[in-house]
Amino acid sequence: MKVLVTGTSGQLVSSLIERAAPLRDVKLIAIGRPEFDLTQPIPMREAIVAARPGVIISAAAYTAVDRAEDEPALAHAVNVVGAACVAEAAAKLGVPVIHLSTDYVFSGDDRRPRREDDETRPRTFYGATKLEGERTVASITPHHIILRTSWVYSPFGNNFVKTMLRLAESRDTLTVVSDQYGSPTSALDLATAILEIATQPHKDRFGLYHLAGTGETNWSGFARHILAVSRANGGPSASVRDIASADYPTRARRPQDSRLCTDKFEKTFGRRLPAWQTSVETVVRRLLYAGQWPQIPESRQAMGSE
Repeated sequence: MKVLVTGTSGQLVSSLIERAAPLRDVKLIAIGRPEFDLTQPIPMREAIVAARPGVIISAAAYTAVDRAEDEPALAHAVNVVGAACVAEAAAKLGVPVIHLSTDYVFSGDDRRPRREDDETRPRTFYGATKLEGERTVASITPHHIILRTSWVYSPFGNNFVKTMLRLAESRDTLTVVSDQYGSPTSALDLATAILEIATQPHKDRFGLYHLAGTGETNWSGFARHILAVSRANGGPSASVRDIASADYPTRARRPQDSRLCTDKFEKTFGRRLPAWQTSVETVVRRLLYAGQWPQIPESRQAMGSE
C-alpha cells in the first residue's frame, strides 16, 4: 500500500519514516516543500493527487504554541486551510485521511481524562485552530480518522526529553512545573499504531479518537523519570525542584490536565500504547547510545529497560 504523509521532518514524520522502512507491504511517501506547502493550497492538492496514495496521513501542522498567539493568520492558514486542502485531496482520490490533532482543543480545567465527546474549550489560538481543522476535515470527507494526542517526544527534533537531558549536562537542579498533568506519548509508538490502522480495512472505523501513552504523570514526574533512566545508563542527571505554573509564565496558557481517555481507540482497533515509562526508557537509552551525550561506560550498558 502507498501511504502519503504530509511533511518531511518533525517528530511524527521522522518516526513514521523509520517505522515504515522495514514494512514490505507499505511504501511511505513523505511530501514536503517546495512541492508541499500548507500555505499554498492548489500546488499542495495537486502534489497529493499526483502521488495517488491509498491513504493519507495529515501530520504537518503549525505547532509553535506560544508563537501562534502572535501569528494567528499563519497558524490558521496551516492548521485549518492546509488541513482542508489535504482532506480535499483525499476526497478527490476517494481514500481515507488520518489527521493528527491535540489535547489543546480542551481547556484542561476539568480534572479527569477527556473523552472524544466531551465539550471542547480551547484556551489558546493554537488549540482553536487545531479544533477548527478537525471540524473542517470531518466536514469535507466522511472517510477520516482524527487522532488527538499529547505530550509527544521522540529521538527526533526538539522535545521535553531532549531538553531535560541537555539542561542536565550543565545544571545540578532543574525547576519543572508540577501542577500540569498528562500522558507522555512516544512518537515512535504513535507511528507504529498509525501505520497499523492505515493498512487495516476502515469500514465502520472512521471517526474521532484519542491516542496517548498509557498512564499519567506531571511534568516534574516526567522529568524525574527521564533523568533517573539517564543516570542509570551513565548519562547526564540532575535533581528536580517542583514549581507551579504561575512560576513559569508562558505566552499561551497550557492545559492543567492533558489526560486523554483512549478506551474508544482500544475498543475499536484492539491496541493500547505502551506504558509511558517504558517508552521513555527506550528513547532515553537510544539517545545516549547514539552518542548525543558522553559514551556510556561498558559496565553500565546492561542497566535500564529496553
